[in-house]
Amino acid sequence: MRQLLLLRHAKSSWDEATLSDHARPLNARGRAAAAAMAEQMRELGLSPDIVLVSSARRTLQTLEALQPLEASPIVEVMDDLYLAPWQRLIETLRAIPETARSVLLIGHNPGLHELGLALMGPAGATLGNSHARRLTEGYPTGALAEFTVAGPWGQLQDGGGRLVRFLAPRDLPEVAA
Repeated sequence: MRQLLLLRHAKSSWDEATLSDHARPLNARGRAAAAAMAEQMRELGLSPDIVLVSSARRTLQTLEALQPLEASPIVEVMDDLYLAPWQRLIETLRAIPETARSVLLIGHNPGLHELGLALMGPAGATLGNSHARRLTEGYPTGALAEFTVAGPWGQLQDGGGRLVRFLAPRDLPEVAA
């Protein structure tokens, strides 16, 4: 059984109007949410072997907030993940080495949300599971979806994941307070 973690970048700043979208940093709320999610991931024992991260500043800063990650994963910064549609994201995941048991992908909406919905498939979205219901409603900044994947990475397809949990920063005590 493989594990796939999908993390949307934390809340970004719109303070500097001259910055390109790619260069926008996290704001204070985003930094706090990313740090709280990092702590939650450690408590849950979520430790990826490989991290794929968009080259955007806000995704890289989200990754920085997760440090140190257990087991020193391989980190690959990818321009192709910046605002990528879900089909591109799933193609990227299909290229993961079969020896990887856990992958963390840090990216953007709408692609990340659509990937999560595709992985659940129509049957997963109708299970009545509270995590599935929340994922269908939206994918807020800083949110994490954990999937199990039964088949090989190279054969990942629609409906190929089982949603284990969906956490948003508002669910975490450090952020909700």
